[in-house]
Amino acid sequence: MEDVLSGAERSALNGEIERLRGEVARLGERIEELDRVAHMDPLVPIANRRGLVRQLEISIARRARHKTPSALLFVDLDGLKMLNDSYGHGVGDAALVYIAEAMVRAVRRTDLVARLGGDEFAILLDHAEEANAHDTAARLANEVASCDFVHNGHALPLSIAIGFTMVAGDDDPEAVLERADQAMYRDKAAA
Repeated sequence: MEDVLSGAERSALNGEIERLRGEVARLGERIEELDRVAHMDPLVPIANRRGLVRQLEISIARRARHKTPSALLFVDLDGLKMLNDSYGHGVGDAALVYIAEAMVRAVRRTDLVARLGGDEFAILLDHAEEANAHDTAARLANEVASCDFVHNGHALPLSIAIGFTMVAGDDDPEAVLERADQAMYRDKAAA
């Protein structure tokens, strides 16, 4: 079959193909950025609820297929309303960021720290048995209680309540969140 395109037409076609490839690459990068933004909290540099649910679905599937244990910690920052009312929302926001960064430092890189909203956080512990979850919760509560959150030269005490639940292979993300939330309220009532 004879080539029906002239050299100029072939060159123009190749140029258009390269332009389209560049456009596809730019659109792919934009999609990745939008996905990242959709799954990250706007205040603190951690996952949001949507990002947590996505990872929780993966943990549930991993538990069902490979019996890989994981746990979900539900964390509530105590006294945020008092900080906001007494010192302003900027200080409350700074406390949220401080706590989020402390939690990220305190867990493994394979674990996921997420802000659910307001003063509530969750930590998905990957490859964690119940004893690991219990130890991590106790260690985090102690670390936060002994932390030095300072505003205008004044140390402001922070504390958290933590409950946890193990992830089962037949779970759904909302059921896991609900169980961990109930465990957190039991911890708060016992304090």
